[in-house]
Amino acid sequence: MLDTCKKSALAVGLALAALICAAPICASSARADDGPPSIVTSVPALAPYGDFKKMLADDGVTLQNTYIGEVLGNPTGGARQGVIGEGRLDTVFEFDMGKFAHLNGGTVHAEGFWIQGVGLSRYYLNNLLPVSYIEAMPTIRLYELWYEQKLFDDKVAVRIGQLGADTDFVSSKYAQLFINSTTGWPGLLAWDMPSGGPAYPFSALGARVKYDINDTFTYVVAVYDGNPAGPGTGDPQVRDPYGLNFRLTDPPLVMQELQIKYNQDKDASGLAGTIKLGAWRNFGMFNDVDGRPFVIAGLPVPVHSGDYGFYGMIDQQLIRAPGDATKGLGAFFRAFTAPGDRNVSDFYFDTGFNLSGFFDRRPNDIAGLCFAFMRISNATANSVVEAGFPYRPDFEALVEATYQAQVVPGLSVQPVVQYVIHPGAQLDGGYHPNALVLGVRSTVNF
Repeated sequence: MLDTCKKSALAVGLALAALICAAPICASSARADDGPPSIVTSVPALAPYGDFKKMLADDGVTLQNTYIGEVLGNPTGGARQGVIGEGRLDTVFEFDMGKFAHLNGGTVHAEGFWIQGVGLSRYYLNNLLPVSYIEAMPTIRLYELWYEQKLFDDKVAVRIGQLGADTDFVSSKYAQLFINSTTGWPGLLAWDMPSGGPAYPFSALGARVKYDINDTFTYVVAVYDGNPAGPGTGDPQVRDPYGLNFRLTDPPLVMQELQIKYNQDKDASGLAGTIKLGAWRNFGMFNDVDGRPFVIAGLPVPVHSGDYGFYGMIDQQLIRAPGDATKGLGAFFRAFTAPGDRNVSDFYFDTGFNLSGFFDRRPNDIAGLCFAFMRISNATANSVVEAGFPYRPDFEALVEATYQAQVVPGLSVQPVVQYVIHPGAQLDGGYHPNALVLGVRSTVNF
């Protein structure tokens, strides 16, 4: 296994090096389309692909491909040491239904993933907060497939279909830089919701309404099938390996979020920021996680009606970069809570900073530092101790430092260092030493 992983890591590393060396043939700051910066503008050999994208765009079809490849290893700590290579191709098609069917304000969106490699957390760390947000079982998987209609002068957007909740909820502008999965979809939600909730690599059938009340306030509410992979034992990714279960029979999950934005205009005198306040509820039935004493006493395990949680978060610009109001020093803070009697975790928070736009020669580079903490609920800890395991679960935490360097528009290289504290939080009854994780990621938009 270790030799195979090393070979995979070497292959990915060589591929990344080839990209880095080949890319700066014809550097340009232009974009191939209205999406993110594309490497097509920097590599003449890709000009036909750029022309193809433009032809599609003229007909109302947007095509976007993003490939993320990375090599990660833990020289110390975790369950054992190892090195892995993994990658993910993300392909998105969007169709402007105003051009296709005279449905102005309508959009059809289809997105899928080709996931390769093995995950460092799954095979070597045995920790709770995967060190990479692309980590998943190798497969080709449907992610989102939905129709959206904008109404009332685009103030209301109604979306229905196969949806990812991590697209619309709990997202932080400043946390997007980091590669640990918990800075996207927080560990509390991933461990407390059935199948990890409707977030990567899963999505779920549902409907979402977004209402832009005014320039300051936005309200988002959505209902999803509450168990994307469906009930069962074992890994949910095995129960739904391709994202095609399309379940509608599970108790629903409802999520809502109020977004408060201020100083967003580039000419605003104050520093930009966003506050988000949210809540979620799953309407299913949930067993008490500390049911062993009731079983011993010959009593039925208590069952709770529904599960729920609350959260608050803020993105705040602290210093503006000279000449670009969208860059500078920014900070984020997110906190989540849920009842401990029916959940693995009852409290989570993360916080961090990122810095961009202060160096004339590297205007598009971003440096960042973050910290995350997830506490194991007392009821869950009690159940592990009562089962006879020698260690009481407590928490898992991590620190991540990273630097994203733009090689050319559409190609970035991102070295990363993570330090994982209490890997696994002793939840499996074992003790794993703190782990140092080193790696490099390359991202290509085309």
